[in-house]
Amino acid sequence: MPAARLAADVRIRDLTKHYGRLAALRGISFDVAAGEIFGLLGPNGAGKTTTLECLLGLRRADAGALHVGGIDALAQPEDVRQIVGAQLQAATLQDKITPRQALQLAASFYAEPCPPDELLERFGLHAKAHAAFDTLSGGQKQRVLLALAFVNRPRLVVLDEPTAGLDPQSRRELHAVIRQLRADGCTILLSTHQLDEAGQLCDRIGILHEGRLVADAPPSQLIAGARALPKVVFTTAQPLTATMVSGLHGVASVAAHDGGWCADTRDVSGTITALTRQLERDGNPLIGLQIQRPTLEDVFLELTGRAWMPPANPLEGGVTDERNTP
Repeated sequence: MPAARLAADVRIRDLTKHYGRLAALRGISFDVAAGEIFGLLGPNGAGKTTTLECLLGLRRADAGALHVGGIDALAQPEDVRQIVGAQLQAATLQDKITPRQALQLAASFYAEPCPPDELLERFGLHAKAHAAFDTLSGGQKQRVLLALAFVNRPRLVVLDEPTAGLDPQSRRELHAVIRQLRADGCTILLSTHQLDEAGQLCDRIGILHEGRLVADAPPSQLIAGARALPKVVFTTAQPLTATMVSGLHGVASVAAHDGGWCADTRDVSGTITALTRQLERDGNPLIGLQIQRPTLEDVFLELTGRAWMPPANPLEGGVTDERNTP
């Protein structure tokens, strides 16, 4: 990893922003510790874009306080830009520019930039250093944009939907890069529409809903606090009645599922034990069984009252502007 400055922490207090009568941010407060990955989750219009823009000095907040590495980001946005790198989803490059040329151009704006060769090596781009941007794969293009975020040796990096539109393999590769950046001591603020991505990458997650922060905790803690019950999903050789399944130990509710049953249970092991014993007594073989634990999607539903709806086109996930959201 290219030599970086000391990771920066983020402190946001009562951040408020209106677009006319629309309240995009309603006094949100959260901290990002130096060296951690903090994820912002929320549907379009929740306030993610406005929060990132205020942090990056691209938009002025109406009220509140925002500090990055001890610098007042609202009063000294130019100073903050010197220590923050950003990979924004809507960003792109000229079709015929090469990764090396893009990094050289970006480096010309800073007094002590990271050498382009170091960034090409770090982000696995040396083989494509002289390739035109429009010839690169989706994953390679994302790595170029991510490398550009590190030209100024940032203390904090903002990633807005970094894996949007990527195939599973490219996503895994970029996840590995992001994890290594955190291991190297970089603070990362990540906005994503991918719940699994947030759960895998983030040390803590903040959930935004209608301009308010409704949760702020590690993914495991959010899931552990979910009211949703685990589910036992199973099929049998001979059909079972709803009454029989409902009577199993620990079962709270049941629903038909793909020719079998899905049982919400307060005691997974107890339900499975009771089920297998009943099936043995009846000579009814168990065909398939799955255990489904509560997920971040369950947490989101409980906190916001709405199901998680990722954008139909992942490339559009982070472009919506809260100003245009009803």
